[in-house]
Amino acid sequence: MKVILVPVADRPECARALDTAFALGNKLGASVSGCHFRPHKDSDLTLSSEFAAEAWHRRSTSQSRAAAETLYKQIAEQHGYELIHRPRVAPGALWSERVGSPHKLMSIIGPLSDLIVISRPRRKNGVAGMFLHAALMHCTTPVLLLPQAGRIRIGHRVCIAWDQGAGVTRTVTASIPLLQLADEVSIVTCGPEDRPGPKGAQLAAYLKHWGVKAQHVRTRGRHVESELMEACKETKADLIVSGAYSRQRWYEKVLGGTTEFLIHNTRLPVLMQHV
Repeated sequence: MKVILVPVADRPECARALDTAFALGNKLGASVSGCHFRPHKDSDLTLSSEFAAEAWHRRSTSQSRAAAETLYKQIAEQHGYELIHRPRVAPGALWSERVGSPHKLMSIIGPLSDLIVISRPRRKNGVAGMFLHAALMHCTTPVLLLPQAGRIRIGHRVCIAWDQGAGVTRTVTASIPLLQLADEVSIVTCGPEDRPGPKGAQLAAYLKHWGVKAQHVRTRGRHVESELMEACKETKADLIVSGAYSRQRWYEKVLGGTTEFLIHNTRLPVLMQHV
């Protein structure tokens, strides 16, 4: 991982996201790209949520842009990052501002980063939720979703929520640099492994090629979400690696699903990727 992207506003959760991104950047030797998104003054309010879009317009002022940049530079300095204006091999702190809707901007700059760090939304239809949806659905980059509060300890003990699907497979391969830094990695399978795709034992064998030793934790699969969280508790996990929306997003939002549960009902950091 060489480029970590963080959408930045002058908000406490953005400070936490930046602090985490720079800490990970120091471990991985990665640059951290902070980007402040703002709407065009003539854009309409027909984004993912009309109310969220309206709030985004209202809060996007020249003062908020300046405050976001100040916050970014302060945290970069705290982590010993040099502010740079052009990409380079050595890690640095890049700042930019973009005008447009989140989903369009994320589809442009998101795929050209190796990791996006963003805060968990407090409300499903708020501004933060709008940015999270843009990151998950409009680029192919893994997204690290952080809790709103509490001490953030990431990547020492990792649980992989393995469902044999393409989404979690992509997330695992993209997160190899993080898994190599972990003290312990657990592959959690809930219920029988009867879907098309690699089994947990095959994933463990693959990870050995990268020097990652993983244990396999099996549960009955009767209550997937609760069993997954119980496995995380038993292994003392501080990061969950998962796919995102293996079924259509509207289906999970209406009827529920593991992705919606991990986004809105867990207090652990979650690394997920949508295919």
